[in-house]
Amino acid sequence: MTSLITADPSRSSGPAFLADARAALWQALMDRDEFAAGRAVRSAVDAGAEIEDVLLDVIAPTQARVGAEWAAARIGVAQEHAATAINDRVIADLPPRAAPRSPAGPGPRVTVACVDGEWHALPARLLAEVLRRRGFRVDFLGAQVPTAHLVAHLHETGPDAVALSSSIATRLPTAHAAITACQAIGVPVLAGGAAFGPHGRYARLLGADAWAPDGRAAAAAFGEGPPRTRPRPTQQAVDDLPHLTDQEYTLVARGRRALVRATAAGLEERLPFMRGYTEPQREHTAQDVAHIVDFLAVSLYVDDADLFSGFLAWTADILEARGVPSSSLPPALDLLAGELTDFPRATRHLAHGRAALGSRPSPPLP
Repeated sequence: MTSLITADPSRSSGPAFLADARAALWQALMDRDEFAAGRAVRSAVDAGAEIEDVLLDVIAPTQARVGAEWAAARIGVAQEHAATAINDRVIADLPPRAAPRSPAGPGPRVTVACVDGEWHALPARLLAEVLRRRGFRVDFLGAQVPTAHLVAHLHETGPDAVALSSSIATRLPTAHAAITACQAIGVPVLAGGAAFGPHGRYARLLGADAWAPDGRAAAAAFGEGPPRTRPRPTQQAVDDLPHLTDQEYTLVARGRRALVRATAAGLEERLPFMRGYTEPQREHTAQDVAHIVDFLAVSLYVDDADLFSGFLAWTADILEARGVPSSSLPPALDLLAGELTDFPRATRHLAHGRAALGSRPSPPLP
């Protein structure tokens, strides 16, 4: 749920009125009460909070908590969407920023956008608001911006930099294409969000000009002057990631449907309890397998087996929170390994994931 604005849902620092506002905003979100949410935020402003602190220390951590509660199956998808929509409207209702503090006039122009396929736009929206209130000229393009449209916008507006947001690791190949396309026309890119890995390891791997762990760091980085870049060819993937020459990522990504179909069928043969699944349960199983294949593919793209094993550990927690035995994951990995015996890197990543699952306790199969 986090992106360019990274927030700790348990954050408790700052003045007491910020903690009170977080608690009141959380209750309003759980009650789906937009008016109470607005009152919670206004109470912090009336108590003397800076708008930036409200954005980053009230709304951002509360939104992060929404994501954590969804992952723990304590709220559903509809409630998560409702909470996000309320937070978005609360941001829109905040008092407008004052005139730019600098006598030199407006600051640098920055485009803030989510990569194509990335629907979590609120964190990028928060960054856009922070930058505006610091005197930047900001074009916020919102969720899932196709790379071609992003580049067209850059040609039209000529910004000093792009802030590119992504929270889901499976979007990394798309993010890579967007980064290189922006740089090809001389526009530097600051990357942010959970998709880019711990300490921004994938941002650097994919050639981003800068990375920021959170909203304040991103705003501070832009405040020191937009990052610089050197134009480079748009066909940069193999130059950045020479391991892609083995074609494993491409073949796994292109063979996704066949891999999902074969694995789902194999699971039903191996796990007798699945034979009694309803059609919706079979569809959910296929979706879970598809996510496994997607994360295996992206781990091959960046050549990081830890990305894959981390996803599997997260998936195991999600399944158990929803009453589904995570013990069904190792057989799925075994079946995929059987389909990919001619893929050395994929075989290693699957084995790494299998070992990671084996090191954590899980309930037995029914």
